[in-house]
Formats: sequence, C-alpha cells, structure tokens
Amino acid sequence: MCMSVARFRFAAALLPLAAFLLAYSGTAQDVTPQGERAQAEQLFALANQARAAQGVGQLKWDPALADAALAHCERMAKEGVIAHRYGGEDSLEERAGAHFSLIEENVAVGPYAARIHDGWMNSPGHRANMLNPGVDRVGIAVVPANGVLYAVADFTRGVSAMTPAQIEADVAGLIRPSGVAIRRDPTAARKACAMDHGFPPGTGPQPDFVMRWQSADLTHLPQDLVSKLASGQFREAEVGDCPARNVEGSFSMYRIAVLLYAGGQ
Repeated sequence: MCMSVARFRFAAALLPLAAFLLAYSGTAQDVTPQGERAQAEQLFALANQARAAQGVGQLKWDPALADAALAHCERMAKEGVIAHRYGGEDSLEERAGAHFSLIEENVAVGPYAARIHDGWMNSPGHRANMLNPGVDRVGIAVVPANGVLYAVADFTRGVSAMTPAQIEADVAGLIRPSGVAIRRDPTAARKACAMDHGFPPGTGPQPDFVMRWQSADLTHLPQDLVSKLASGQFREAEVGDCPARNVEGSFSMYRIAVLLYAGGQ
C-alpha cells in the first residue's frame, strides 16, 4: 500500500522579537480595530503583488483562516515572544478548522505592514511560504501591543469536499489514458478499499491485482499502479473509494482501491 500524507510547513528562519525590534525603529501605526484590518489587508495585497511578480497564482482570502490567525496573533501579543505554538494552545491544523492538504504559517512583529512584508520577503523560509505555488488561500491577522504590530499569516491549499462517486471518477480519469476500461459498478472495489488486504468474498471474480492507498492528492496515481497499467497485462479496472484512516485534524485525505483484471467479466 502506498501512502501520501498532508504536510505542514512553518517559516524556517524565525527572527526573535529582539531582532525585529532592533531592525524596525518607531512605533506601530493605525492601532484601532479599523487600522488592524487595514494592516492585514495591506499584507494580503502585498503578498499577492509578490506572487504576481513571480508568476504564481493569486491567494484567496479565507475567513476561517483569518479567524485562526487572529486567535494565534492575540496569543502572540499576550506572550510577547513570537512562536508558532504556545503551551495549552491547539495545533495549527486544529486552529485552522478547514479542509486542506497543505498548511504553512508565517509569524512576525514590526512597526507596520510594509516592514513586516519586507521582513518575510528577505527571510528564505517566510518567502518560500508566501510564494509557494502550491497554496491558494490565506488568512492574515494583525494585533498591536507594546508599540509594535504582531502578525500571523496562515496559508493553505484547500481541498473541496467530494462524494465517493466524484473521487472514483477522478481516479478513473487517470487510468483511462492507459487503455484499460473502467467497470461501472464500484461495489467490489469499495469493499476491498475498506479492507487491509485480500478481497471480499461473494463479490464476483477475483481481481488479478489490487492496489490500495491514501493520499491528499488526486492528480496522479501511485507509481506501482502506473507500472501495472503500462504493462499491457490488464483489460479492465474497478475503482472504489472509502473513508480514510488515521486522519487527524482538518487534513483532507482520500483512501482508494483499484482492482485490475486481465480478462473481461
């Protein structure tokens, strides 16, 4: 069985609070609630400008991510030291509360949005998160405290909820170019998907090959399955989806089984 897991990525080079305070002289501006929103919106606009300059897709604003970013930003302002998680705080995936296959986070402190953006762009880890072509949503929050602004940006690649039939259709679409026909009834494959190994009795002829895997990505097939399809040994395939296993938090993960048959029914 092949398994692909969803991923976290935090900024690799977090600057300590003292370093930011030394680098950014002056005090935070626009500290009213309206000013906080304006600073967050400016960071959002600057991020999309930077992405456009690099030829990567634009980020969409995600209210759920913004709420998660705000909760963590308020905790950062209270603690006075920037970090991705504090004692007793939920993990980033739990805070985000949305379906995703990749999540990244940038944190910072500075006098105003443009300086914070510059700091992220000049830090390899933060820059990589912001310009990652694999993310498509963001939530940003800014909170003033101690004469500076604390900022959090949470980036994700969202995954839309899909029905079993839609998942099976996507996988079938990846199989068809091999010339292997797709069986219409997914019953046996769905039952096989729910098993650790073997094949469910009483569901018809035994397949000649069974592949089970979990993945957050439905854009490609496991290499073992690709090799089998390319071998020319199989005429038909049956695709079945079932609930993924051992998935924590909000990661979107799919569990799939593909049955290959050398002969027709």
